[in-house]
Amino acid sequence: MLLFDLDGTLIDSNGVWREVDEVFLARHGYSYSEAYWEGVAHSILPNCAVFTKNFFQMEESCEEIIAEWMELAKDAYNHVPLKPFVREYLEKCRAAGRRMAVFTACVPEHCRAAAAHHGLDIYFERVIFAQELGADKKSPAVFRQAAELLGVRPQECVFFDDSLTACKGAKAAGMTVVGVQDAYSGGNQAGMREVCDQYIADFGELL
Repeated sequence: MLLFDLDGTLIDSNGVWREVDEVFLARHGYSYSEAYWEGVAHSILPNCAVFTKNFFQMEESCEEIIAEWMELAKDAYNHVPLKPFVREYLEKCRAAGRRMAVFTACVPEHCRAAAAHHGLDIYFERVIFAQELGADKKSPAVFRQAAELLGVRPQECVFFDDSLTACKGAKAAGMTVVGVQDAYSGGNQAGMREVCDQYIADFGELL
C-alpha cells in the first residue's frame, strides 16, 4: 500500500498556509515566527486554532479563528499546482496495479477541491483525514489506525510525507517512509535524511 500525504507532498500548497498565517497574524497585531510555525505546521485545523489562541492569548474563539482562516484561504485549493512529477509517478504506480491512498491533515473540503481540480480521485482507493480521526499525524498510533482503516498492516505501507514529525510517527509505527523535499520544510532536511528510508527532491527520482 502506497500512502501519501497531500500538502507539500502531492500538491504545492504549504505556501498557501504560510500566506494565510502571515495575513491573519498581521490583522491581529502579531508577528510570524519560527516558534509559531513549529506549533501549527502540519497540524489539523482544530489543533492549530487551539495552539494559536493559547500562544497569543487571543480573545477570539477557536471557531472564529478557523472561520477567518477559511475565509483567507477561500478557493486557493482550486488552483494549487501538483508537485513535480507527481502525476507521472501516480500513473506509473496505477499501471503497475499498486494500491494507493491518501492520509492527510488537510482540511477535507480543501483536499476534495484539489483532488477535483487535478483529477486525483482515479488514483486513490480512499482518503483518510487526520481531522476526522481527531489527531495530528505525529504519533505511531494514528498511523496504525490509518493502516487498519485500509485493511493492511503498517509494515505493508510505504508512506510519503514532507513533514519530519509525520515521518517519525510513520516510521515508529513500522511503515517504510519516503521523505519528500518541500521549500517550506527545508530546515528539516538533515533530520528527514536520518529518519526516512529514502529522501527525494521530487517524484522524478522514483520514475
